[in-house]
Amino acid sequence: MEKSRKQTTKISPEEFGEAFLNGKFSNVYHQSTVEFKNVITLDQFIEYGSDFNAMVKKYNLEMVTNLKEDIKQYVWLDNNRKKVISVSYDDNDTIYGINLAPFVTYPESDRRYTKNRYIMPVKGEWFVFWGGINQFINYHYVIDEQRYAYDLIILKNGSSYSDSPQKNENFYAYNKEIVAPADGFVTKVIDGVEDNLPGEMNPDIPEGNCIIIEHTNNEYSMVAHLKNHSILVKEGERVKKGQVIGFCGNSGNSTETHLHFQVMDSPEYLKGKSIRIRFEDGIEPLQGDFITPF
Repeated sequence: MEKSRKQTTKISPEEFGEAFLNGKFSNVYHQSTVEFKNVITLDQFIEYGSDFNAMVKKYNLEMVTNLKEDIKQYVWLDNNRKKVISVSYDDNDTIYGINLAPFVTYPESDRRYTKNRYIMPVKGEWFVFWGGINQFINYHYVIDEQRYAYDLIILKNGSSYSDSPQKNENFYAYNKEIVAPADGFVTKVIDGVEDNLPGEMNPDIPEGNCIIIEHTNNEYSMVAHLKNHSILVKEGERVKKGQVIGFCGNSGNSTETHLHFQVMDSPEYLKGKSIRIRFEDGIEPLQGDFITPF
């Protein structure tokens, strides 16, 4: 096992799996950010890494996603597809984070798509911050009620805001139009929830200001974290696909302005199950994708 504390040759993103399996933990550690080193010591990292490598013969690169303009996430699976390593690199091959975990899958629900086809409920270009069918590209995935949800933001030059992140108004997604993802009837509206200060959350009303729409085939869509007093529709109202129904905000369990979108099999999102969304254009966006529905 390699335990040198000296600065060593950098490991490229494509070499990471083999290097980690071969115990080049010191190389990885010295290549990481100060923030990462403040969380774990080198000796701890060596111990955790060695334990994680037990019974592993090989790591295979499963996918690469864009976290931001200059940061990519590399997801590695072991040969038995039971362990996963997520490592994020910037353009200079600095490692921003490493996550070691069991690989959790839900193949039965992964095969279940919505019967209806939907559009993303936004206008213009947005960025998929969370979305996909594993917990590293979509943190909702381990939660039955939210498994196939999306979190969308607007990115410009690798950032979701201009000037200071201390004001909601500085976030590019704030006050942007949100539209109905398909035809239907509004079954629930929550409004009057104050927008959070960036960095804070409101766990008492996790969805914040939100709209739930009933569609055909007993499917229900939800858009959440909307701006306070921005909702333009009422319960019982019929809406058409693409109709503006509210504006993006930062209410509920949200630390910065973004849109939460999901489709489920119940009008009560805490009682139903999230359904993998079938989109009109036949494309299924993943974390790191830019989308332009209209």
